Amino acid sequence: MVIAFGCFALLMPSCKNKKTETPEETTKSELQQKVEEYAYFDLTTDLSKLSENDKQLIPIFFEIGQIMDDLFWEQTFGPKSSLDTIQDKWMKEFAIINYGAWDRLDNDKPFIPGFGDKPATCNYYPQDCTLEEYEACTDKNKDSHYTVLTRNADGSLKAVWYHEFYKEKIDKVCALLDKAINICENPAMKKYLTLRKQALQTDDYFESDMAWMDMKDTKLDFVVGPIENYDDKLNVLKTSYEAFVLVKNDEESNKLTKFVSMLPQLQKELPCDAKYRNYVPGTSSDLNVYDVIYYGGDCNAGGKTIAINLPNDDRVQAAKGSRRFQLRNAMQAKFDKIMKPIGEMVIEPSEQSHINFDAFFWNVTFHEVGHGLGVKQTIDGKGSVDAAMKTENTNWEEAKADILGLHLVCALVDKGEITNITKEDAITTYIVGLLRSVRFGAADAHGVANMMCYNFFEEQGAFKRNGNGSYHIDYEKAEKAMNAWIATILKTQATGDFAFASKFSKEHGTIGQNLQKDLDRINKAGIPRDIRFNQGLDVLGLKK
Repeated sequence: MVIAFGCFALLMPSCKNKKTETPEETTKSELQQKVEEYAYFDLTTDLSKLSENDKQLIPIFFEIGQIMDDLFWEQTFGPKSSLDTIQDKWMKEFAIINYGAWDRLDNDKPFIPGFGDKPATCNYYPQDCTLEEYEACTDKNKDSHYTVLTRNADGSLKAVWYHEFYKEKIDKVCALLDKAINICENPAMKKYLTLRKQALQTDDYFESDMAWMDMKDTKLDFVVGPIENYDDKLNVLKTSYEAFVLVKNDEESNKLTKFVSMLPQLQKELPCDAKYRNYVPGTSSDLNVYDVIYYGGDCNAGGKTIAINLPNDDRVQAAKGSRRFQLRNAMQAKFDKIMKPIGEMVIEPSEQSHINFDAFFWNVTFHEVGHGLGVKQTIDGKGSVDAAMKTENTNWEEAKADILGLHLVCALVDKGEITNITKEDAITTYIVGLLRSVRFGAADAHGVANMMCYNFFEEQGAFKRNGNGSYHIDYEKAEKAMNAWIATILKTQATGDFAFASKFSKEHGTIGQNLQKDLDRINKAGIPRDIRFNQGLDVLGLKK
């Protein structure tokens, strides 16, 4: 069953802006205000660094990306054409931003009449499927990341491979990949594209992921396929289609090269019991900087991705590590339009000098590195951390990456390896970043992770509010809180303690009264919640 619009009236009554102030604002509907919380940004880069052959590939990759976008609509909501019946322009535009009828940055609150709560199943399972029914299903392919659960004639569940369920669109993608393969001159990219086509036709992505790990001498990069599982709220299992088209920034990337070889030693120095950090990270990983020129599908829904750490396959990570991409142009947009204004509003004046883009860049960079540290397998026979943590897996994995990122930056500052910021810069910018991310809401794993961290830091005295509501940061206590939070997360993951993880996230993954007041101030000031993109060949200055 597909979630789709029915034949009811899709008109939203105009709501007066309760925030007051200007006559122009008071005429805006609530949905118009929500749409305008996403600040526009042009996805461009210097294309002169690309070869003519790369430029020939870009339109093909964009076309494939659009199909990935269409596939994600089907997975999470229904055909995008369902929106054609909406008369309210702001409702329609907000539905496009959210890929459906639910506000992704407001705990999936429905905003289109006739829609109730967002189904935990999306369209990865029948909408009436329960977790108990799923667990009782005996289909051997049900636990794959790449199957849709449907029903047999007798009502029982069956698993259908993505390449079969979405065959028409996958065939179109493969035809376009054939075009790209035929003209591609880079041997490593040609191999990756060839194997990625096979993966899309078989739903076996291992070999193409391994080939992508070896694709390190290309200026142009293309991430495509069903990758992340954030949208599956029933099992946090089924992956969503998406696409990125990226252009490498060699100058900025060269500054990061030295850090990859340091990962094993940094892992050994994590502030926790040694048995909770026994994984040895690969050192063939990439750590590079890119400009992103196209977002499609899952990565474009609601809050936008500003860094990539892939592949997710533990087997690939054990063999070759992962590739970590910092999307500098999108990152700069979020800092300029969101982070800096929040910091200037919330942090006390004497500490505002510690808020800067370089600290934001390093924190985000090492967030992605943090995903590859800690442990991958539980230490007491419960299997992988992913499996043992169940529906809490993504919340705690994002929390781990976030706090390990801050720790690694502080450690590298102490070692003299990062010299353009101070630890105070990293900590202050990190705390501002918590206020940015908790606005993503409890429906987003990053939002829950940051709420847990925010509440933990507040309880540990890392910051306190002055009489005027501004934050004063106690840097010594902040470092102690950072280390204690790391120890808590890594122990929870290593022991696969789902019961503790679930209880803790329920108690700490929520917005308290004081934090809500801070967020209300930020929202009232009109600071954007996130960004959205002008993208395409015309934006890049390429002929269609």
